[in-house]
Amino acid sequence: MTVTQTLRKKPKVRGDTRERLVRIGTETLSEKGFTSAGLEEILEKAGVPKGSFYHYFDSKASFGLSIIDHYDELWAARLTRLFGDKDVSPLTRIHNYIDEAARGLEKYKFRRGCLVGNMSQEITSLDPRFRARIIEVFDLWTAELSSCLRDAQTAGELPLDLPVEEVARYFWFSWEGAILQAKLEQSVAPVERFRAVVFRSLLRQPG
Repeated sequence: MTVTQTLRKKPKVRGDTRERLVRIGTETLSEKGFTSAGLEEILEKAGVPKGSFYHYFDSKASFGLSIIDHYDELWAARLTRLFGDKDVSPLTRIHNYIDEAARGLEKYKFRRGCLVGNMSQEITSLDPRFRARIIEVFDLWTAELSSCLRDAQTAGELPLDLPVEEVARYFWFSWEGAILQAKLEQSVAPVERFRAVVFRSLLRQPG
């Protein structure tokens, strides 16, 4: 069982209409902040009357938390697939994660970024429950990457005294900045600069 499977609660989204709202909400909030994303826009895309929205969610905040759960579940599958890939070396798994993310940025023409990163930037205007949920997501991502880094230590790719959890947390904090800058520049160059610094300064092989 992976770190993600052990620690993460797996949310269930039932019902075609509710599922469609959460999926379209996830896509929209990956492009826009939660406060600037109009509920009417999401409902129109989903083909759901506004009056029906409150049949599925008691508030916009409840809707937003469901979107975070859904995004977290999607990212759990991605991290498990990439960071847990035993067919490649542990450090190559991290390169593969960065490669896939860069392709995603280009695929969506730099409109979409990290949903929880977007929400983090407007946390002071959000329901207090968002803060705890977003911190939980980053903690789980940190645990998943830490496990990959420990595999790298075992494989002799990283020094045994590397503080893996601290490095993993720094990776995600810096990663969010790189994604934001990539959207700003409309280029994967910031992601590549991030990669170069991380592997040159933090994930150096022993000796």
